[in-house]
Amino acid sequence: MSTAPDTPPVLTFSNVALGYGDFTVLSQINLTVQRGQVVGMMGGSGSGKTTLLRGATGQILAQQGTITAFGQNLAEVTTEGLRALRQRMGVLFQQGALFTDLNVFENVAFPLREHTRDTENIVTEKVLDKLDAVGLRAAAHLNISEISGGMARRVALARAIVLEPELILYDEPFAGLDPISLGITAQLIRSLTDRLNCASVMITHDVPETFEIADHVYVVGQGKLMASGSPSELANSTDPYVHQFLNGEPDGPIAFHYPVTPAFSTWLDQRKAK
Repeated sequence: MSTAPDTPPVLTFSNVALGYGDFTVLSQINLTVQRGQVVGMMGGSGSGKTTLLRGATGQILAQQGTITAFGQNLAEVTTEGLRALRQRMGVLFQQGALFTDLNVFENVAFPLREHTRDTENIVTEKVLDKLDAVGLRAAAHLNISEISGGMARRVALARAIVLEPELILYDEPFAGLDPISLGITAQLIRSLTDRLNCASVMITHDVPETFEIADHVYVVGQGKLMASGSPSELANSTDPYVHQFLNGEPDGPIAFHYPVTPAFSTWLDQRKAK
């Protein structure tokens, strides 16, 4: 399911550079995410995928260019304005980040209790509805220690969508899952995007699962946006970087070793001088 091109984007990066301090991780990033889309942000380990997520949520500001969420420049919003924008987002953290001292129900209910004044009856209705959507309605009473890793990921997904956000960001949603849980999670991301008519952005390096459900995919590497397009367009790409990444080939432009940076050289010189 994709939204009409004339619908205002939920998220845009316009000629964006992102990094930490004086170090730039990514530059010249241009991307657009529309309501109703599942968008994959792909790249190898250390390519800057999670840095994109931090930029989208305003955790870090663009060193250059403009990041816009829901029509607002994240560099110009107030602290309260940023808080309001984040309430329109849901985030599925890589490790789930569940509260181990709360049971399944209370983990999912947590955003409702923090950000709404819903009655207990409404909280119960909303939480059980979202748990049902991820197949865990009957697990509401269980402690986190009593559920599997795949179930925990689905609980975290229910929590991420309980406020019915307009933008959901997934940080490595398939990491550490067995094949069955992985397939279920992928289809949940697609079906929930369609059900909520939201925008979903997946930070991932899992090619088959992403290509199965994504409308559009961006591939980052070597400090920039290497390619973008539909899964079929990228699958037919002749770009050496894209071809190596999608096919998992050991030889090509993607280096195994982390690149030497000025910061590393300075650190190494200081170590040698001791």
